[in-house]
Amino acid sequence: MSETRTSVAVRERVEALREDLRRHEHLYYVLDAPEISDAEYDARMNELRKLEAAHPELHSADSPTQRVGGKPAEGFKKAQHSRPMLSLDNAYSPEELADWDRRVHELADGLPVAYVAELKMDGLSVALRYGPASHGGARLEMGLTRGDGQTGEDVTTNIRTIRSVPLTIPGPVLKKLDLPQSLEVRGEAVMSAAAFARLNEEREQQGLPPAVNPRNAAAGTLRTLEPSIVATRRLDVYAYFLLVDGEYWPRGQRATLDVLAALGFRVNPHRRLVQTVEQMTAFIDDAEAKRETLGYEIDGVVLKVDAHATQLRLGYTGRAPRWAIAYKFTARAGTTKVHNITVQVGRTGKLTPVAELEPVFIGGTTVSRATLHNADFIERLGLKLGDWVKVERGGDVIPKVVEVVHDADHPRGKHSFHFPTECPECGSTVVRAEGEVDFRCVNADCPAKLRESLLHFGRREVMNIEGLGEAVVQQLLERKMVRGVADLYKLTVEELAGLERFAEKSATALVEQIERSKKAGLARVLMGLGIRFVGERTAELLAEEFGSMDALMTASADELERVEEVGPRIAEAIREFFAQEKNRALVEHLRAAGVEMTAEKKKRSTQLAGLTFVLTGTLPTMTRDEAEAHIVAAGGKAVGSVSKKTSYVVAGTEAGSKLDKARALGVPVLDEAGLLKLLQNTE
Repeated sequence: MSETRTSVAVRERVEALREDLRRHEHLYYVLDAPEISDAEYDARMNELRKLEAAHPELHSADSPTQRVGGKPAEGFKKAQHSRPMLSLDNAYSPEELADWDRRVHELADGLPVAYVAELKMDGLSVALRYGPASHGGARLEMGLTRGDGQTGEDVTTNIRTIRSVPLTIPGPVLKKLDLPQSLEVRGEAVMSAAAFARLNEEREQQGLPPAVNPRNAAAGTLRTLEPSIVATRRLDVYAYFLLVDGEYWPRGQRATLDVLAALGFRVNPHRRLVQTVEQMTAFIDDAEAKRETLGYEIDGVVLKVDAHATQLRLGYTGRAPRWAIAYKFTARAGTTKVHNITVQVGRTGKLTPVAELEPVFIGGTTVSRATLHNADFIERLGLKLGDWVKVERGGDVIPKVVEVVHDADHPRGKHSFHFPTECPECGSTVVRAEGEVDFRCVNADCPAKLRESLLHFGRREVMNIEGLGEAVVQQLLERKMVRGVADLYKLTVEELAGLERFAEKSATALVEQIERSKKAGLARVLMGLGIRFVGERTAELLAEEFGSMDALMTASADELERVEEVGPRIAEAIREFFAQEKNRALVEHLRAAGVEMTAEKKKRSTQLAGLTFVLTGTLPTMTRDEAEAHIVAAGGKAVGSVSKKTSYVVAGTEAGSKLDKARALGVPVLDEAGLLKLLQNTE
């Protein structure tokens, strides 16, 4: 009996300590309002650790003592996102913001339009999944990085060390907010300025080079294989999205942020509901003025349509939501001297001049090289070696020279730069096609083109070959182990183990990555080939339309132009690429290596071919995107405005001016049932 009473007492004490520590973690790490000293907190944590050690049957994965638990990981597994983590389109001026606002109002078609303005934190996007826990609560089950937007790395063990991330959400809180036990929170993992300064002090003491900026440091920390190291770096996660059943919470963005705070997450307090471009720019100006005093890095402001119904109507492009945009702050700039100009050769053979600079610190990064775009740009600037120039980090990322600075303190250089007539890598004559600004090397065997092609082929968003970085590629080329991207599939563990800083384990891992890439799919292979103008979205559309590499290679220009978003220029680039024997040979070499070159062909009817549809209002059972997808799949075309050439207007509830215009022009009007009947007749 006495043992039972002791066990109950211990269990109650353990639960009380856990609850108390969770409360103080929230006060300290989320609300910045501590109530006890660090010594008191440590004393309670130590008591809990001793009790759990003495009573292993009371172990719980969501105990505060487990935040720094876990042995070093051997690598990160990958997991599919519940829904894609998309990028945002950017605006760089009030005029671009006004254009976006106009488009939103047009596409909203009468639905309410107001925006939530939030700071654009400069960190690493993460997705946090919670599942059912005891007593009706929720517990952290998985933490993922953004990865390629479709698949992320499972960094759960490291996420658990971040004290602003709740390990559990109490059942009463979920019940009060009418939320299920399974949900997902998305946000930004960031490193504060103070934590970044501490990190660089430690690196300096260890004789290591300083970290470049807090964003890179946060990303590197979250992908560190030792959780205890992650815990010492003191990352934070600021939450901004809530998903239930894989869908955004339907009560709107402003309510979402309030609910995330109520759930115990850190939510940035600098946010505001705005309706006009003037109110947007006022918030942006205010944010930029606060930028240096926030204690963490921001690189702009994000504007999101508040109402969920309006978000659904606006939908998405291939890579970004139409209902959100990132306003990027004016690029940070510095003035420095040009010592030399070198020329880089890209994978398409394009020659790009690069300014070699006196190192200058701009926006948290030391810049020693900056792009000069092309020969015409250098000529327009009148740039000479030895000139002083203004350098900007475009979008706070890519350094570029924007102007020559010439005054009493910055004398002009003396030596002009002459663009090379021969490729700096292989010595072949460079050419400049009529109507183009770029010089190109046309030598198919140019080593620089091959190096860039290999790096491009292995990128995460292309064939996703982890470990195929610059150092490895350079050694493969120097040792003549590859003469084309298809040769990657001939590499063996024994060959790779002979590379500098490579061992059998890392060689095996790279071979496994290369082998796995064979199943990447037709769209990614198309991207990997490096066809001009064929990016991720176009590659996906081509794969869906043709279903196989063979069908695409033999397609006519007319057939190519029937594909959504493929115009004459893209069609011509595809035809030119496959007209070259060496490119067809590359495809065959990849095929022989076992690379899959097929995709599930999107079934399309031609029954609605030639018919144009305009959708307006809210349909009973389908979103606008779903209705448009059905129309396109049946061979029809969905457009945004009504004209005499419109075949049908599909109208739902709260239909706006488009319905009035259709009636005035005598355009036939369908409801959802009428559209479904028309679609059924095409099957």
